[in-house]
Amino acid sequence: MYVNALSDVGLTRKDNEDNYLVSAERGLFVVADGMGGHVGGQIASGIAIQVIDQEIKLPLWQEKTPQLLNEALIKANEKIYKQGQEERFMGMGTTVTAALFRNNNLYISHIGDSRAYLFREGKLTLLTDDHSLVFEMYQQGSLTLEEARNHPQRNILTRALGTQEIPRIDKVTYPVQAGDLLLLCTDGLYSHVRNDEITNVLNKKASLKVQVREMVDLALERGGTDNITAVLVQYE
Repeated sequence: MYVNALSDVGLTRKDNEDNYLVSAERGLFVVADGMGGHVGGQIASGIAIQVIDQEIKLPLWQEKTPQLLNEALIKANEKIYKQGQEERFMGMGTTVTAALFRNNNLYISHIGDSRAYLFREGKLTLLTDDHSLVFEMYQQGSLTLEEARNHPQRNILTRALGTQEIPRIDKVTYPVQAGDLLLLCTDGLYSHVRNDEITNVLNKKASLKVQVREMVDLALERGGTDNITAVLVQYE
């Protein structure tokens, strides 16, 4: 596997509440976008990354793989939720999109509005649903995709890690093949860069580093109103 990752504070925020984890050895890749103020957001996303890193260890047993990520996110939720009971951290939480490659399968555990895309043979496929108010309105047909992108309530999450004692986590299993690209990103990227633009970048004959840099630069050129994080993995 080949991987490149980049996180940028953006042009309007003072702090970066995004965190990410890259471990090609384990086939483990995670992005997390914290919420609840700059202190709480940074802590929540940091806890999520730290706990997942600690819980997913080699060797990985195939029969347990589908449960590994989910169990790690539940443990991270317990820790974030407990700390969030302190007054200064009240309301803190984080999105988490975690991916684990194992025996030609991609396992994803996901909560919040960070995203996982798969790029294969020129086609970009969104593998996760945003747990946000406007995405639910889009799914119900009351908003178009473009209206959802620009809606004033687009940042309101309906689910996040650490905000409830028992989290509802989405699980996805997707077969992968050599040459597939996995893109994990926070909303600071896709809120400024459309899916067709991501497709155009990934179609270019360029290194992963160049492709990630180009996507982040596009988000910055459009205003960079949030932290921007992208993790791009090529499966071999």
